[in-house]
Amino acid sequence: MTRFLTTKRLGILFAGLFALTLVGVFGYQRLFLDPQEKCEASGRWWYEEDKTCETPLYLPDLTGRPAGVSRDEWSREQARELVGIEHRLAAEKAARQAQTDRDRALVEKNSGF
Repeated sequence: MTRFLTTKRLGILFAGLFALTLVGVFGYQRLFLDPQEKCEASGRWWYEEDKTCETPLYLPDLTGRPAGVSRDEWSREQARELVGIEHRLAAEKAARQAQTDRDRALVEKNSGF
C-alpha cells in the first residue's frame, strides 16, 4: 500500500508553502509598507484609510498670517488696520465734502443767485 504523504511529497508541500509565504511577505512589503515609508521619508503625510500620500498645508500660507504670530494678535492687527482704513476714508470723504461746499459757495457767489 502506498501512502499519499510521502517524505518527498511533504518536502515539496512545505517548500511550496514556504515559497508562497515568502511571496506574500515580500508582496505585502512592496505594496503596503514601502509606499508609506517613501511618503513619510519625503516629509508628507500617509493616510492609512485611503492609502494616499498627502502634502500637508502650511497654515500661514492659507491665512496670510506670519509664522509665530498667534491668531489673537493677528486679528487685533487686522482690526487696527481696518480701523485705520475707515478713518482715512472718512477723512477723504470729509475733505471731498468740504471742497464741494467751497466750490458750491464760489459758484453761488459768482452766479449772483
